[in-house]
Amino acid sequence: MGMRILPEVTPATASFWRSGADGKLRILKCADCAQFVHPPAPSCPFCMAGKLSPEVVSGRAKVITFTLNHQRWSPLDDAKVPYAIAVVELDEQKDLRLMTNIVGCAPENVRTGMTVRVTFEKADDVYLPMFEPC
Repeated sequence: MGMRILPEVTPATASFWRSGADGKLRILKCADCAQFVHPPAPSCPFCMAGKLSPEVVSGRAKVITFTLNHQRWSPLDDAKVPYAIAVVELDEQKDLRLMTNIVGCAPENVRTGMTVRVTFEKADDVYLPMFEPC
């Protein structure tokens, strides 16, 4: 995809934004209640414990909702339009969702409920998790 505004990498988010270096998606998991937490947070919203650490997940998900974007973000953006922006739910836990792009297929072929898997787009020192059809 074209020019992107990259996320700010902080100590709290580094494990997520840099985990794709080895092709693995990592999500914070609570040591006390075993719930996954995303977006990254300083404590578990389920049990309030502060024992969160990154854990590798399968990278498999399903598309919950999506939209096709037909406009570029700016005149400098060289992204091919349209492109699919989606919310996917990871297989590991109900309501464990990410906003992402669906790649590896024609945008008009994206469907709610389709199964997808993670792939990464490297941009500087960040690995953006994208999802492609299984």
